Amino acid sequence: MILLDNSQKLLTLYKSLASSIPESLKVYGSVYHINHGNPFNMEVLVDSWPEYQMVIIRPQKQEMTDDMDSYTNVYRIFSKDPQKSQEVLKNCEIINWKQRLRIQGLQESLDEGIRAAAFSKSVKVEYSRAGLFITEDILKFNASNKSKLGSWAETGHPADEFERETLNLKYAQLDVSHSGLVNDNWNLGKNEKSLRYINRCIGALPTACMLGPEEAPISWLTMDPSCEVGMAYSMEKYRRRGIMVQLMLRFRKYLRQKNIPYYFSKLDVNEKYRRFMGQYGGFEVSCGWHQWTCYPQNLVPF
Repeated sequence: MILLDNSQKLLTLYKSLASSIPESLKVYGSVYHINHGNPFNMEVLVDSWPEYQMVIIRPQKQEMTDDMDSYTNVYRIFSKDPQKSQEVLKNCEIINWKQRLRIQGLQESLDEGIRAAAFSKSVKVEYSRAGLFITEDILKFNASNKSKLGSWAETGHPADEFERETLNLKYAQLDVSHSGLVNDNWNLGKNEKSLRYINRCIGALPTACMLGPEEAPISWLTMDPSCEVGMAYSMEKYRRRGIMVQLMLRFRKYLRQKNIPYYFSKLDVNEKYRRFMGQYGGFEVSCGWHQWTCYPQNLVPF
């Protein structure tokens, strides 16, 4: 595999990946953040250049110092020919199979190659699938890459009757001081490793929240290093009031203004959730969201 560390090549790759959305979206979003400061110290590998069949995003070696940290040890993959991924993934120079890790992609056809590579390394695999949701503008995304992460003050906080008078809410961004609150209410969190991960996400990537009368977040959204919007949560007192829809609409407006790609996933999709997503233009795409959590034999959880 070839390491792409040239800014012009990374921009060329970014533009090329746009033609394969939605299947390429997880890698596409990762390259976006790499091209905008690379706050999570990720790197890009391709099987060949300038023509390529496979792209792997992984953390730089100095980031993967904790063998048990599957929030950091994440590989994101896109392949134009998933059936041929097995030999690449078996290479220990590409995947550190001695760690607990996660492989993510938006192509179910990666499954056979990932499982075969893991089996060859005596690694246990747990697979999960989720619904993938995007909006129409993502399919037409402008790959000019001229966007930049700006301050929320630059975008402005349009006021309306909903927040100003009815519930006395204020639209804002999360602060790192809110990391503990987000971690305590994230189903995939509630531990020290997830707290460190959330702290990095809030500190480096776009977020959105509604502040209640006491200036504390009552509803929020975050973004991960691949531009996936998640960790969505509303305090019970404020549910079923349309607050999350308002929050998503405003966050989407901000991301579109800054030309930042975004998408959503949901493990247990039902018609109620599809209707909810439809309220701000979101719809499910067939390729789905896929994750393979991998455990070496000495790190398999009880």
